[in-house]
Formats: sequence, structure tokens, C-alpha cells
Amino acid sequence: MPFNVPIALTWLRIGFIPFFVGLFYVPDVMLPTSLRDAIAAWLFVFAALTDWLDGWLARRWNQTSSFGAFLDPVADKLMVTAALLVLLHLDRVGSLIALVIIGREIAISALREWMAQIGAGGSVAVHWLGKFKTAAQMVAIPCLLHYEDWFNLPVFLIGQVLIVLAALLTVWSMLYYLKKAWPEIQARTE
Repeated sequence: MPFNVPIALTWLRIGFIPFFVGLFYVPDVMLPTSLRDAIAAWLFVFAALTDWLDGWLARRWNQTSSFGAFLDPVADKLMVTAALLVLLHLDRVGSLIALVIIGREIAISALREWMAQIGAGGSVAVHWLGKFKTAAQMVAIPCLLHYEDWFNLPVFLIGQVLIVLAALLTVWSMLYYLKKAWPEIQARTE
């Protein structure tokens, strides 16, 4: 297993998850709800920034590896899933939206793995739809975590609009990837 700064940042992101979730088990008398929500939102933002940074550093320093390419999306999906489960528990996101986003991540990850095994991984490479979906998610989740208005911005409302947009883009991008993979799926099921 290679170890370098980009991979260390990815492991750091995974290591944040228990602390992130643990925040929501600290009693209110020790950590007021508004402070807890703000810390969780900023921790999520920091994790999202490390996601961007580890990819940028890996390319810039020529430290890309197959292990890093595997671990990075796993870390992203774990962090997003943990955040969505927390938001679901707090009743700040609907179960259908959480299911759509998490289910798509599992389905597309499995599809990509299968396509790579049959030598057709390029046909389900990351597309702009997936990038827009990720951007909408990465802004929506900290807004929903923060919950309270921030400098007169209706943060929770912004988060609600963006998480619905992310869910719609999630479905659209999943259909796009399935359409791209369909010829391979059909060829192997006949």
C-alpha cells in the first residue's frame, strides 16, 4: 500500500467520520446544539476541502496510485453517508432523498467495479452530471447540518433546495451511467 500526503489526507477524512458522528452524542449541557451543528458543518466542509486537496496534490506531485483511486471515492461515500444518516436522524432530510443518494452511490460503485472487471470501465467514467451532483451535495449537507441562519442567509432553506437538486441530479446521473453501461450489460445477459 503506497503512503503519501494525498493518501494521508484521504485517511484523515475517513478518520473524521467517528468524530463527526460522535458530536451528535455529546449531551447538550456539554455542547449546545447550535455549536454542535456549526462544528459538524465546518468539519464536513474541511473534509470536502481535503477531498479536493488530495486529488489536486496527487496530480500535481505525480503521486496518483490505484490504491488512492480506490480509497478516495470510498472516503467520500462514507463521509456523505454518515452525514445523510445524521441528517435523517435529526429529521433534516427526508428518507427518500437519503435513500436515493446512498442507493445511487452503492449502485454506481458496483457498476463501475463490474465494468472495470470486464475491461469497459471507461464507459462509466465520471461525467459532468456526477460532478454537479457532488457539488450540490457538498454545499447542501453543511447547510443542513448548520441549520440556523448565518449572516442573514437562510442556510437551512438553501440546503433543502440543494439537497433536492442533488437528489434529482443523482437520479439523472445514475440513468446516464446505466445508459452508457447498457450495451455491456445486455451483451453479458443474453
